[in-house]
Amino acid sequence: MAVAVAAPSPFLGQATLHFNKPSFERCTLSSVLQLRIKALFWGPRKAVEPAKVDLSIGDFSLMESGSKGGTTNLGEAKKLSVSVVSSISEVSSDEWDACSLDATGSEQFNPFLSHGFLSSLEESGCAVKETGWVPQHIIARDECRNVLGVVPLYLKSHSYGEFVFDHSWADAYYSYGSRYYPKLQCCVPFTPVTGQRILVRNTVYRDQIFDILVSALMALTVKFQVSSLHITFPSANEWDKLKEKGFLQRIGMQYHWKNRNYKSFDEFLMDMKQSKRKNIRQERKKISAQNLTMKRLRGYEIKARHWDTFYEFYRNTTDNKWGSAYLTREFFHNMASKMGDNVLLVAAEEGEELVAAALNLIGGDALYGRLWGCLPRAYYPNLHFEACYYQAIEAAIELNLDKVEAGAQGEHKIQRGYLPVTTYSCHYILDAEFRKVIADFLAREAAQIKLVMKLLHESGPFKDNVLSVEA
Repeated sequence: MAVAVAAPSPFLGQATLHFNKPSFERCTLSSVLQLRIKALFWGPRKAVEPAKVDLSIGDFSLMESGSKGGTTNLGEAKKLSVSVVSSISEVSSDEWDACSLDATGSEQFNPFLSHGFLSSLEESGCAVKETGWVPQHIIARDECRNVLGVVPLYLKSHSYGEFVFDHSWADAYYSYGSRYYPKLQCCVPFTPVTGQRILVRNTVYRDQIFDILVSALMALTVKFQVSSLHITFPSANEWDKLKEKGFLQRIGMQYHWKNRNYKSFDEFLMDMKQSKRKNIRQERKKISAQNLTMKRLRGYEIKARHWDTFYEFYRNTTDNKWGSAYLTREFFHNMASKMGDNVLLVAAEEGEELVAAALNLIGGDALYGRLWGCLPRAYYPNLHFEACYYQAIEAAIELNLDKVEAGAQGEHKIQRGYLPVTTYSCHYILDAEFRKVIADFLAREAAQIKLVMKLLHESGPFKDNVLSVEA
């Protein structure tokens, strides 16, 4: 048995799980939290084999009376075949990316949904069977073999690398003699970034294909005889639609920075309360006082030596904080070669030596902060804030991006201009009794998260008139 421990979430409260199963009285989430259990995994984090089933989900008819407004002309498709592939390499990058780009729109391009990013995770041994992530991507093709829709999907034997925590659910299942793993996970592995999850080409059949792919996900959950299906960090629109399909809704919270048409970092600071503005300026002055030079490197400017050093930084962070490294050295090299100018590395140098760095990806309207690391046993006051938050804000202003998404957790981000925003997940639980209990827990959790977000907004770092204009 493997156990991971962490401080309990302040947002879960004393929600109680009540079961009507015979021979058992009840199980409380609060008791799980008091024991400081973050994860309970019965057995090692090992590969799980998909059920030996036909990976053809079925053929469907498309009616021309479907959604209006489609713009892509792919011929008069009438039939749709839906199947599962065991690697994203079985779909061409052009076809996958066409689905992704049509789903988001070019102005909201999401780099994590690209074939380049997802294939890098598989090719480098990060999201593969051996690590408990079995690719089971769903592909929809018309009768001419054109790909009209794709869904990134994985069969999982654990709950690592998801950032939407269901560890207490797994423990509750075990307490009642039931099996929680394996489960199906629709997401971008190791990436808590909101984006479309059901990726569909923009044709007149778009809404129909979306519904068919959701039905395919649900059918696959039954077919594989797993406990559940989880769609994490979907768009708000998908979240609403999936509720109608019987999915449980869950919310979470992240901290994002919003670009209010700023022309410079100083203009952004002028929107903040005087004490917060003063604190940020003092923190930034300490960087030059330590003889540190900050650089923002993009695309071809990032050399192989940068990635080798950044991998060491990443391992230093995971060894000190998480205890497990999800990503390999090969991933960073592979991803960078495929993503090109969509990669931004904020580098901190002392003399000629790279001493710290923060990895960002550039989307159509957002800068996504992902990973940070520094030299082992090195300490540079305020460098984390500079590299991860202030440099990201400057880059977003320079690139005219709408926002910076700085990743999960960290209330310290608020005083630096990053405010709480809602994130979403959807959960399809097959067992009726567990579904009822989890639904009750999610309702209690959501009420607490909404209250916390309200309080954090009210005590935020901005002048009162800044947020009142947006209200």
